[in-house]
Amino acid sequence: MFLKSKNDTFGAICSYRTLRFMASGCLGLKLFPAMDYPTLKQRHREVRDGYPPDLNLRIHRALSWWQRALQADDSDGRYIFLWIAFNAAYATEIHDNHRLSEQATFKAFLDKLCSLDTEKRLADLVWKEFSGSLRILLDTPYVFQSFWDWQSGKLTEAEWQQRFESGKRQAHQALASGDTARLLGVIFNRLYTLRNQLMHGGATWDSQVNRKQLRDCTDLLGKLVPILISLMLENPNTLWGTACYPVVKA
Repeated sequence: MFLKSKNDTFGAICSYRTLRFMASGCLGLKLFPAMDYPTLKQRHREVRDGYPPDLNLRIHRALSWWQRALQADDSDGRYIFLWIAFNAAYATEIHDNHRLSEQATFKAFLDKLCSLDTEKRLADLVWKEFSGSLRILLDTPYVFQSFWDWQSGKLTEAEWQQRFESGKRQAHQALASGDTARLLGVIFNRLYTLRNQLMHGGATWDSQVNRKQLRDCTDLLGKLVPILISLMLENPNTLWGTACYPVVKA
């Protein structure tokens, strides 16, 4: 097999990993626990009395926004509600002297999830289900912030293209080495740009522009959210941090 480009390499690695997952399934790979909303909601009810209050609050909020996302009948609304669910899970009250950027905060959260994911559910999600759409997403400049920084005159054309290629190289390297946390970090840079476009009014509701990438991102986030909720339920003794805006009793 001859590979003509980096994209061909990316696709070949994805195909190889997909075949490995399929072969593992045929050999009796352990099935993951059910992760639909009613199941996870019931699991939380059963264990919450023995869990730390901050973790319970995170899970309760994340579940509530995930449920709302499932009720949305448009991709724009579903993506926004899914991001809020993700945000409810990772956001932490941090002292101003040690405050991280939002991207650094959720990347640290993703690193933690990957380290706790002994059954490789996140790896399965990335390698098996989204190899094709991820390649397309990483080749799309419209969810890459530096592209828009070039449009607004903050960067030169050469600068944004250099950053774009650097991001794709990082993804290829993570893919080749099986580094799920690093690849998720690159992917979430794109998801975060899309989040900003929607949340800050930088896109038209139900627009036909870039619909496919929105659907792909929504599908990815829609399957990631229940995995992270499940991992949090399974690891109550992990330090998840103080939840933002705690419930205040009047």
